[in-house]
Amino acid sequence: MAETAKTTTAKAAEPVYYGGQAVMEGVMMRGTKGYAMAVRKPNGEIAMIEKPLSTLTKRYPFLKWPLIRGVTALCSSMAVGFTSLSLSADIAFEGLEEEEPESRFEKWLFEKFGDKLNGIIKGLAMVFAVVLALGLFMLLPAFLGGLVPVRPALTGVIEGFLRIAIFVTYVFVISRSQDIQRVFQYHGAEHKAINCFESNLPLTHENVAASNRLHKRCGTSFMLVVMVITMILFMIIQVEGVWMRFASRILLLPLIAGLSYEVSVKWAGRRDNFLVRAIIFPGMLMQKMTTAEPDEKQIEIAVTALEKVLEQEKEEPAKGLEGEQKP
Repeated sequence: MAETAKTTTAKAAEPVYYGGQAVMEGVMMRGTKGYAMAVRKPNGEIAMIEKPLSTLTKRYPFLKWPLIRGVTALCSSMAVGFTSLSLSADIAFEGLEEEEPESRFEKWLFEKFGDKLNGIIKGLAMVFAVVLALGLFMLLPAFLGGLVPVRPALTGVIEGFLRIAIFVTYVFVISRSQDIQRVFQYHGAEHKAINCFESNLPLTHENVAASNRLHKRCGTSFMLVVMVITMILFMIIQVEGVWMRFASRILLLPLIAGLSYEVSVKWAGRRDNFLVRAIIFPGMLMQKMTTAEPDEKQIEIAVTALEKVLEQEKEEPAKGLEGEQKP
């Protein structure tokens, strides 16, 4: 999840949004019609993948209604994100030698599933990632918060601070990995390209390199907004018993996503004042961990992906760009 840049077209008064995310050895950028992903192959060449976006919102206009559109955007971002990560991993490690299965179990898997095994592993990894995220950031804070003997109204506050602490610790721990640091560099390159584009500057290496690697509409900031919204919501909605707390946290996820989208995207994303800056300030601090200064080749990847998305739109961006976000 990442920021978007805003421009207008001659055909419509509504703005067009561009955004993206870092992937394995590359960057994915998305527009209104599709998304493009540029990935550095082991031989140094750039592989480009283009795919169309779902047209569900055009066929079912109610998916654009307030609150519902946040859930729609989140599901779309997750689907595109997982697909992009999977495809980028295949490209980034293309041509590298695969280890032969050593254990009997590994040999049995290869004999049983053959070429389908890779897809099965990716699917299981996606399910595991979702379950881990729900358990680590939703259920664990709910369980620990319930252990503190305070008034019910304060349980949601304690749970909220525990959730933020777990999230910050998690990001700090994974940021120690060298592989994750490279992803964070591509994250920084993506931000720089978007910031350069929003400033209405040519997407040259010099302009992009000089741009800020932090972006107020980054997905990291959105995650913190989600956690604050969750804290406030469960200060109001109070349930007894650990299993009821677990159920409420899962069942109310669509409402949390919808509210967070309205606050972060539709309200804060279109404004720039003291209150907005105060709200996004923690997210900007977090980005100092989730982004890193990219090198020249990483900047080239981000610019290549963004330029391809702009080509997909088939219209030159208007001058005087402003910013907008999607999760």
